Amino acid sequence: MTRPASSAPDPGEAIESSRLDDLLIEAVFSAGAHFGIVYVLDADARVLRMETAIGLPADVAQTWARIRTNDRVPVAVSVRERRLIWAGDRVALARGFPTAALALPYHFSVAASPVCSGGDVWGGFVLGWPAGGETVLDRRRLDVIEDACARMGPLLRRASEHGRAVEPHALPRILDPVRAHRADPYTALRAMACLNCLPEGYCHLDGHGLVTLVTPPAAGLLAAKPSEMVGQRMCEALPWLDEPVYEDRFQAAIADRQATQFTARHPDGRQLSFQCYPSLPGITIRIMPATTSQTGTLDAGPGVIGQHDLLHLAISLARAMTAQDVVDLVADDVMPVCDAQAMAILTWDSGRMRVVASRGYSRRGIEKFDGRPVVRAVRWARGYDEGRAAFYSDWDEFHQTYPGAVRVDDMGAWALLPLVAQGRSIGTCVLAYDRPHRFGDSERAMLTALGGLVTQAFERAWLYDNKHQLAQSMQTNLLPKDLPEFPGLEVAARYVPATPGMDLGGDFYDLIRLSDTEAAAVIGDVQGHDMTAVALMGQVRTAIHTHASAGATCGEVLAHTNQLMTELAPDRFTSCLYLTLDLEDHTACLASAGHLPPLLSRPGVPTQVLDTTPGPLLGIDPDAEYATTDLHLPPGSVLTLYTDGLIEEPGCDLGEAIAALAARFAPAPGQPLRGLAESLLGPASTRQRADDTALLLLRNTPRPP
Repeated sequence: MTRPASSAPDPGEAIESSRLDDLLIEAVFSAGAHFGIVYVLDADARVLRMETAIGLPADVAQTWARIRTNDRVPVAVSVRERRLIWAGDRVALARGFPTAALALPYHFSVAASPVCSGGDVWGGFVLGWPAGGETVLDRRRLDVIEDACARMGPLLRRASEHGRAVEPHALPRILDPVRAHRADPYTALRAMACLNCLPEGYCHLDGHGLVTLVTPPAAGLLAAKPSEMVGQRMCEALPWLDEPVYEDRFQAAIADRQATQFTARHPDGRQLSFQCYPSLPGITIRIMPATTSQTGTLDAGPGVIGQHDLLHLAISLARAMTAQDVVDLVADDVMPVCDAQAMAILTWDSGRMRVVASRGYSRRGIEKFDGRPVVRAVRWARGYDEGRAAFYSDWDEFHQTYPGAVRVDDMGAWALLPLVAQGRSIGTCVLAYDRPHRFGDSERAMLTALGGLVTQAFERAWLYDNKHQLAQSMQTNLLPKDLPEFPGLEVAARYVPATPGMDLGGDFYDLIRLSDTEAAAVIGDVQGHDMTAVALMGQVRTAIHTHASAGATCGEVLAHTNQLMTELAPDRFTSCLYLTLDLEDHTACLASAGHLPPLLSRPGVPTQVLDTTPGPLLGIDPDAEYATTDLHLPPGSVLTLYTDGLIEEPGCDLGEAIAALAARFAPAPGQPLRGLAESLLGPASTRQRADDTALLLLRNTPRPP
């Protein structure tokens, strides 16, 4: 999509908006469409902005006011690929454009076409028809679309070439179809006289969902004044109707052009029946006292959830981090409405099926199914279409398609939603019912669109799970599996990874044998929370181990490792604390590269925070030198080395957190270090952890004779 450069804007000229509006209205009525939209392509061809529309509720129009040209929605694809896009029904829309189907989950046939002129694309044109209309685009409607685009193209091109691009609006311009008709001035009075003679009440909502008419009988039933209702939404004028399920019924009638019905309880206890009939524009609502059989009914149809519920689910799924999160969210929002009893996400590994997450199935059922060879479908079976959602109303239908299937938990009906990402199958989402279940068109369309959402959420979760497991495995393998044992030294070490869903860390620790009476200990934290940090952690630990084993002093170990770090990863820094222990003399020497100060607990003395005179972090200054500190450690002394994950909390001062840690750490003589380590980790191991934690406790004890 290329766009010629525009000349300087001429503020004295404006786009022929009225002509564009006339062409839109003419096209909508000529094609017998319910709604029409004209989009204008911005100067850099990245965004389509709704310029004018007819037949759309205001809130729906606002949702689609701006569309990126790389979005997977019909008009964006038509502009991007310069071709007509046709979705003959909601199932087709759900298969090709699941996000669009869920954002406007009513039954529509949609045609989208690029608006071209002079060899360039200047915008997009959309027409929509209600359910039950044509499932193919006939020649008459196609001619209307081609003619409208041919006449709109020059308008948009001339405006852009003369710098008269459409001025941005706070809201899209929504046209009133009534302007296309001329009415007898007395028609309204005669219509009101007829309506007022009827015992039931009537209201009218326009295409924006605003009340335009309330008959006296309706006002009496609602116990409201017409003057206080006109110009407002029903939920604003009557707060007791401010429920998503009622709003969904109004919007379905406005947008879907299908009659809807529900009952609602008035604050005074009366049950009222609301029957919504499409009109042009908007809807007419018939209001009357509800009969016993009507009480509590909604006409959404079995297995169909409303727009608000699906949008809420889509937002929630965007935050799902694991496959079980995906199942739990869908199970909570969809299974009760669809009356499904079980759900599972299946993948396959080496020709065998794996249940990666489930809800509603028994443990025995999962064990019976998990690990079985992949069941192959009979490809010529009725209703089977590889790569598309499949619905089986009873066991016989299912078994005919999958002869090798095993019936789990005696389920009686199934919806299989294939999870296909980037052209490859990554699994199947199964919804199961405990009895035979007939899937209506609305339910099939909704579940097909749901499959698209589950695919996107599961792909993210699947990739995250695999990446996180790989990184955690790598991180765990880089840490020492067993620490060397020394006479006269008790050791306890712990590593606590970040909470699942958080980033990875680069914390590490090690204990190195220098001789039978000398040991070295190290703890550190590599900057960053990714695979690079994990890999770098392994390199730092190896370098320290190498220099320590070669006999370098504390300061030299850090200096040599620092020089290596500045060469390997000049953009990454590492904090590190390194110390040596002489187990015969009961002394220690330590050096710090910007790491947190260790704690020292001597028998009979309160725990103190050691002043280590830290040098710069590893990887900053290749010529840095690191001062050392000598300590006397009477038998029974405990040194505590830790990383910031143990103490850091949002809004908490670091110095105060270290002091608090020292205040609550009072090891008793003879108390096992393992128990002390668990007591220190208690708060860190139970709260949500955004960072990992490493902890190393060292106690010198009298050496055996």
